[in-house]
Amino acid sequence: MKRRAFLATATLFAALPALSFAADTDFATWLARLRREAIAKGIRPQSVDRALRGVREIDRVIELDRAQPETKYTLQEYLDRIVTPDRISAGLQNLQENRTVLEQVTARYRVQPRFIVALWGLESNFGQVSGNFPTISALATLAYDGRRSELFRGELIAAIRIVDLGYIRPEDMRGSWAGAMGQCQFMPSTYLKAAVSFSGDGQRDIWNRRRDVLASIANYLAMLGWSDNETWGREVLAPAGLNPAFIGKEVSKLLPEWRRLGLRQLDGGELSGRDIAASLVMPDGPDGRAFLIYDDFRVLLRWNNSTYFAISVGLLADAMEQG
Repeated sequence: MKRRAFLATATLFAALPALSFAADTDFATWLARLRREAIAKGIRPQSVDRALRGVREIDRVIELDRAQPETKYTLQEYLDRIVTPDRISAGLQNLQENRTVLEQVTARYRVQPRFIVALWGLESNFGQVSGNFPTISALATLAYDGRRSELFRGELIAAIRIVDLGYIRPEDMRGSWAGAMGQCQFMPSTYLKAAVSFSGDGQRDIWNRRRDVLASIANYLAMLGWSDNETWGREVLAPAGLNPAFIGKEVSKLLPEWRRLGLRQLDGGELSGRDIAASLVMPDGPDGRAFLIYDDFRVLLRWNNSTYFAISVGLLADAMEQG
């Protein structure tokens, strides 16, 4: 589950009584049921016991889960916070420092280095901020809480399975309050599908080993359908009076059709005449910035279903490519 929540002091659920989302039993009894479920799913009892040893409810996790911001950021406000000059500079530095391993990763997974590094930068600021919540306790807290219990229960079982497979000790499994782990912020179910051991020792260490982090990002993009034959999209100039029915991810036209409708490159030049299908998105409405998006943009949405996030990945990657 790819998720972004900006902290806010006012929360939508602050006035609701805590019991309105609570499970129908105490935490210890609920945890015992969870233990039986995990064993029934084929996880060894000793691994379940090891993973659940010392697990506790974390009040701060519930506070953050309920603290959804009521303020709607514009795209520009979002970009000003996310695609900063410092992040672009750090991205360029990391592209250079990791060029050898990125070339190896690209050769295997067919994902361009700038997109790998851009996602790494947005997810954890290049490994500097990946969260310090104990993952199993955080997931247990959210699974016990009744608001989205089924979703987080599945992720909790997946986290216990990771321990059972020997990839990491439970005490070292740390991440965001919502259970996203490591430098690429994979949920446990995503980790099981997409994390790789690029070093070849089988450990899949997305917490500490940069090679595994970069390769896991590329592997997940490839699994989601990434193509290195085209880019994510581009910012364009949209003509005044463009039919609003043409705007949206669900509308697709070839680039020559968009050119006939009056769209231009950002510098005023004509769009490519290649028969590439694209959609026009204008997140802030007809007076805001306009972007033609391609299939790889939709892959980014499958990583994190946020148009703002996907545009940020693309713009950060482009900024690094331009130097």
